[in-house]
Amino acid sequence: MAAGVESGSNHPLALAILRRAGEAGIAVPAARGAKALPGKGVEAIVGEARAWVASPSFPVETGILDNEALSRTNTLEEEGKTAVVVFREREPLAIIAMRDEPRDDAADAVAQLKQLGLSSVILTGDNRRTAAAIASDLDMDFRAELMPEDKLTAIRDLQREGDVMMIGDGINDAPALKQASVGVAMGSGTDVALETADAAILRDRVTDVAAKIRLSRATMSNIRQNITVALGLKGVFLVTCILGITGLWIAILADTGATVLVTLNALRLLTFDPERQT
Repeated sequence: MAAGVESGSNHPLALAILRRAGEAGIAVPAARGAKALPGKGVEAIVGEARAWVASPSFPVETGILDNEALSRTNTLEEEGKTAVVVFREREPLAIIAMRDEPRDDAADAVAQLKQLGLSSVILTGDNRRTAAAIASDLDMDFRAELMPEDKLTAIRDLQREGDVMMIGDGINDAPALKQASVGVAMGSGTDVALETADAAILRDRVTDVAAKIRLSRATMSNIRQNITVALGLKGVFLVTCILGITGLWIAILADTGATVLVTLNALRLLTFDPERQT
């Protein structure tokens, strides 16, 4: 889901808003002293006054939005969009509507996870209406309006049912990525997410999540096979040597043969195609 706009103008969402403002002939003044308000928005000094870009709940708490503006944000959210309000002290300026569109391969990725026997859930700080619209398109469960600490709590709750893989890309995802049994960051994610996660999807394709799981399962299966072969042969020749059925040199040769077998078996993974659906 949406990641918060970070300081700096290189975030794709910030660039898109600036580009749209330019197309509409709106001059965007310079800002200074920007800081994030976790779970609410961002604050900065524009000109000589403080200004905010925040979720509608923040200006509602301060009484800045009137009923007409609040109704407009509700309508936008019912359309599956995320509405943010731009305002100064006691002065609403604009409502910006954004919509998180699922990646092109998102539906395929969710379907592949189901084939692997795994369930998936969306954890997002976006409003419930927007989350419901996206989750409905992908046939997923969701938990919405989550603060970073709420995502952390959600991961802990899910871990009571088993191991949890968390996929994220934003600053707010970092605590949950750390808490999860396996944290995976998208390659285009923030530095904090990439540093916190256990693994990264460098090609930035959601279907690579399922591919990563297939490769992991194949690797673990290969390891079990190798352990069984190695210990099994050692056990057989240990018993036969003690009983005098085989000699020491045959046991040594068998041990060397076991090493060759497990090496060849491990090399089979070089031909494994994790994108192949079975």
